[in-house]
Order: sequence, then C-alpha cells, then structure tokens
Amino acid sequence: MSLYVVLAIFISALITFLLRALPFLLFSGDRRMPDWLSRLGAVLPSAIMAVLIVYCLKGVKSDIIGTGIPSAIAVLVVALSFKWKHNTFLSILSGTAIYMLLLRVL
Repeated sequence: MSLYVVLAIFISALITFLLRALPFLLFSGDRRMPDWLSRLGAVLPSAIMAVLIVYCLKGVKSDIIGTGIPSAIAVLVVALSFKWKHNTFLSILSGTAIYMLLLRVL
C-alpha cells in the first residue's frame, strides 16, 4: 500500500475514535448532559428504526411477491423485537436474518 492510503486510513480511524470518545470526555465527572440531549437519546433509537423501515420498504411496490412479503415479515420482526427488548442491534440483526432467510426460502 502506498503511504497516502495508510495515512488516509490512520486519519479516518483517529477522527472516528475522537468523535466516539467526545461525549465521554465532555460529560464526565460532575458535568451533566443537557436535558434536550437526554431526550434526544431516548427518542433517537425509535427514529432510526423508522427511517430504516421506510428505506427498506421503498422498493416493495415493484415486486410484491419476490421482496414484498419477506420485507413485510422482516419489518414485523424488527418492530416486535424492538418493542420486546428495546435493543436496536438485536432488532436490526433479527430482521436482516429473517429477511435473508425468507428470500432464500420463498
């Protein structure tokens, strides 16, 4: 690999790490998060799930049988698993697994 590629990867990794560490650095110790940020943290997982569901269903109209039925079932699995466990990662993982399985089976 060239030096530019290695440098680009290093800079990207460093920026990603700093952006992920920033909230912990800003709100550590006695400093408390603002109320609006706490509310955003409570609402954001549901909003992300809604955006993902809309994105996944955008192409269903063109192929109801091939992808529409598996998509509808996967959306139902995502919604139910998120309502049950409130775990975004688990919901996305289970919905994706069900969708891929249904694509192969149906």
